[in-house]
Amino acid sequence: MAVKTVTAVVLVALAAVLFAAGRVWWVARQDDRRVSDVIVVLGAAQFDGRPSSVFTARLVHARNLYRDDVAPRIVTVGGNRVGDRFTEADAGKRWLAQHGVPARRITAVGSGHDTLSSVRAVAAAMQQRKWSTAVVVTDPWHSLRTGSMAHDAGIDAAMSPTRRGPAVRTREVEVRYVLRESFGYLYYKGFHRSVDAGPNAL
Repeated sequence: MAVKTVTAVVLVALAAVLFAAGRVWWVARQDDRRVSDVIVVLGAAQFDGRPSSVFTARLVHARNLYRDDVAPRIVTVGGNRVGDRFTEADAGKRWLAQHGVPARRITAVGSGHDTLSSVRAVAAAMQQRKWSTAVVVTDPWHSLRTGSMAHDAGIDAAMSPTRRGPAVRTREVEVRYVLRESFGYLYYKGFHRSVDAGPNAL
């Protein structure tokens, strides 16, 4: 009986992971560019105000969405590590302003040390400004979990993930991210907590 119970638990867990992986893969391939109040860019690592390659790919995509009139403004979000001169949100705003987006059209939300706290910070900022709809930019494999968090935070969110950058460089990288995000998504749905690794987590 014990062996059957353990086997059943393992099979259920495996089925859950496979289901989540399928959803991560499917959502990663969607690109919803509906006209919205804002474009939200999830932060990633920055180095003294210079966005990392992952972050830059997200910012380029957000700038292109802005140029395509998807939304009239962009929100950058993300905090910083102890000793950093810039938050991820500040670094993102600086990059966008230097690459053709008017600074007055960019709102920097300089808080959030993981995906969940960043999404909640954006939700609060949007509520204060009476914005309700957003197109959220992040990496493809991060879209399912981020979108779920955004909806739970009260944001009417559509996902438009990047198509370039380190997260989509090779098949091996894609598989690794799909597996990581599958477990991350299941953890969030089960405990409503984030499993990101820190303030500069992808």
